[in-house]
Amino acid sequence: MTRLSRSGSAARATLRLLGLAVLLTSAGLSRAHQENGQTGPQGSRSEARYLFICTGDQARISPDFLAVVNFDEDSADYGKVIARAALPEPGASGNEMHHIGVSADGRVVACGGLLSVLKGQREIFFWNISDPAKPEFISAADPPLSSITDEFQALPQGGFLVTMMGGATGHAPGRVAEFDRHLKLIGEYPANPPDEGFNPHGIAVRPEINLMVTSDFICPATTLNAVSGNPELRGSVRVWDLTRREILRTIVMPNAGGTIDVKLIPHDPGERGYTAGMLDDHLYLLNTMNGTARPVFDFGSIAKGGWPQLMRMTRDGRRLLISMNQAGKVVMLNVADPEQPRALKVLDLGPGSGPHYIALTADERRLVISDYFLNEDGFGKVHAEGDHKIHVARVTHDDLILDARFELDFNTAFATGPARPHGIAIQ
Repeated sequence: MTRLSRSGSAARATLRLLGLAVLLTSAGLSRAHQENGQTGPQGSRSEARYLFICTGDQARISPDFLAVVNFDEDSADYGKVIARAALPEPGASGNEMHHIGVSADGRVVACGGLLSVLKGQREIFFWNISDPAKPEFISAADPPLSSITDEFQALPQGGFLVTMMGGATGHAPGRVAEFDRHLKLIGEYPANPPDEGFNPHGIAVRPEINLMVTSDFICPATTLNAVSGNPELRGSVRVWDLTRREILRTIVMPNAGGTIDVKLIPHDPGERGYTAGMLDDHLYLLNTMNGTARPVFDFGSIAKGGWPQLMRMTRDGRRLLISMNQAGKVVMLNVADPEQPRALKVLDLGPGSGPHYIALTADERRLVISDYFLNEDGFGKVHAEGDHKIHVARVTHDDLILDARFELDFNTAFATGPARPHGIAIQ
């Protein structure tokens, strides 16, 4: 099976692909997606003014919410929570708020409820952020074939692709759900998912070459105490025909112990990418064309068993930033030579910090970090609480420097008690 963009046999689909590439440029996706922004003049302040953080009530009693944080470096309220938009009933609490997405026009933010399915609640939540300081809840969605919401990929024409790690009951196979610009569910893909180990978590796209990849992480149901045995971790990346929403091939890393994220190298003629094995401490270089992977960096040289997790890559493809949850560190790698990554900086946030979600500003000058992964409390096997703090690091060519002015602790920021911060979006 070959990629649509190279087959020359599907003219209509090819035209759609070309239109998608044009829309990607014209829609200003960089404004909405923190990894694809426009770099400002050297030495200038970042234009980002707000953080949006998907937040869960630690006690699972009060409503989960979207927190808005002042991110304006020139403001006296820099680093303070300025708004809180709670989920409405029914199903307001216990969702385990997870990853986040911002629409291409910057007017809609979406959050996923990782564990909403356990209470029979809707799983994907949308807010209008046209006025960033006053988010307004729009709607919630519940895809019928899938559950366990993870990552969002904004579409240039509006809407999102969303990785759903589990099937309707939290087992395999999962799906990738698609919402249009009206936030209507239009499909769950692929039509015939793989029988084995399809639990997509990470997602990355290169529309100009009709390429999408997703990474399988874990079978969600096996993390619950009600299911006997250890959690079933995955080690595979799926290579997709983006336009057709079809899987072309699978890249397997049998000893990875959880490939939680995946990134494609921008502009790379070899169509390569990276994923990390959470338990085997390896960074893998992916060849999406021939379906192979090989380890190119050992995170054990930084901290053995450190759990490399989420990744962000600069637009020029020369820097890769990775959170190491159990090690309490964030790493900047020089990947100018994709086959020989080098560690430039290890930012140490301290024992028990638990960094997981990371987000780059559009100008790539600031990195925002949230210290919380997942705690399933008394009903599950995963307990990675972190310290609930939000950090900001200055990003230079070869360094990460903590911003001492920014101090935000979700244990004390809200009158309702400690809260768990997860996905971060920047406007």
